[in-house]
Amino acid sequence: MTLIKSISGIRGTIGGSAGTTLSPLDVVKFTSAYAQWMIQSHTGKLSVVTGRDARISGPMIHQLVNHTLVGMGVDVIDLGLSTTPTVALSVAMEKANGGIVITASHNPKQWNALKLLNEKGEFINAEAGAEVLDIASKESFDFATVDQLGTIIPNTEALTKHIQSCLHLKGVTPEKIKARGFKIVVDGVNSSGGIAIPQLLENLGVEVIKIHCTPNGEFPHNPEPLKEHLTDLCETVVQTQADMGIAVDPDVDRLVFVDENGVLFGEEYTLVACADYILSKTPGPTVSNLSSTRALADLSRQYNQKYSASAVGEVNVVTEMKKQKAVIGGEGNGGVIYPESHYGRDALVGVVLFLSLLVECNCSVAALKATYPTYFMAKYKVDLGEGIDPDRVLGELEKRYQNEKISTLDGVKIDFEQSWVHLRKSNTEPILRIYTEAQSEEEALSLAKQFREEINALF
Repeated sequence: MTLIKSISGIRGTIGGSAGTTLSPLDVVKFTSAYAQWMIQSHTGKLSVVTGRDARISGPMIHQLVNHTLVGMGVDVIDLGLSTTPTVALSVAMEKANGGIVITASHNPKQWNALKLLNEKGEFINAEAGAEVLDIASKESFDFATVDQLGTIIPNTEALTKHIQSCLHLKGVTPEKIKARGFKIVVDGVNSSGGIAIPQLLENLGVEVIKIHCTPNGEFPHNPEPLKEHLTDLCETVVQTQADMGIAVDPDVDRLVFVDENGVLFGEEYTLVACADYILSKTPGPTVSNLSSTRALADLSRQYNQKYSASAVGEVNVVTEMKKQKAVIGGEGNGGVIYPESHYGRDALVGVVLFLSLLVECNCSVAALKATYPTYFMAKYKVDLGEGIDPDRVLGELEKRYQNEKISTLDGVKIDFEQSWVHLRKSNTEPILRIYTEAQSEEEALSLAKQFREEINALF
């Protein structure tokens, strides 16, 4: 049983002892700390937007969060079942002071988490996160008197506003998409994406075929949208002769496409395709994290634009995007960040950009994929047992490969001439991640296996 405190929020498993899992006591403590942090830097009545994915534990935790905020004297704008990008956008739309999303993203159903947003609807940075954790450790909370309690204000229009904002984004072509008459299969992993993505597509005149779109939190497969988890989607696209398939993670900030042949477009290429469309309209810098494909850097060079890499983590990507004044950025896990909308990963934004590109190219999804540089990636995990120091392991590998091009911005990334490997501690799980990329699937897998064996030998 696990409780992890990081820049990605407060994340843990449900059930077990307080302080070692995401127990009700821990939910109240960290929500109180977040509210206290806001109170220290603001005057007057505060408001926070809250929303959740469809996890089984979601309603329980959501109610704990809402009523803790009320007890701290904070008004709650409650979106109910929602998506992470919808909550983020709503913070700005409602002129709220922050937001809390109750979701553990791609983690299995026994996990849940509190994702903390600032007044811009962006994830709080490391400094703010450290302050929240410090307040939580001291349990120095000032709860409101009976006359100063907050109120809960339901908001059922947030998703509709989010969808309309996507349809009106610069470069998006709703009428041309409607004229194309797409047929698309959607896998919503039985979470809020099963509502949000079909509703967006129906606004674009798309014939939608739904699988796993009942938001009951019973994930029909591993909720991380990877090739090995999406066989139902791939098969349904072929069986129904659909134009493509779409899969999202439970909180709808990661986006994966399947082509008309039931072949994954590749989560790494979601951002590449969206960037291709934006760069063709609005040239400018691009950003992705160190674990993302080289294809975005290649594409940026084709447009004579600058590419920059950040540490892994949405807040790090956003920081680098602002620094570089990037026109688009994101993460190779299917996360698209388009500043014209907001500084956060957003699958709905990714969908409208991708469909606009397909219409403009007047081609199939498979034909579009064939226009991009071909890279293959392997992603492995190494479980960290008790007493294992991941920093020592990474340090040993850094020394071993010191004659190669190395970045230690986030873990250890080793760039070889035709391939690379990135080794880093996870922000969300007690594991060491191994990402590799090469020009063939065999080479990428071989490189990943090699480093997994080297890591295991160091334990």
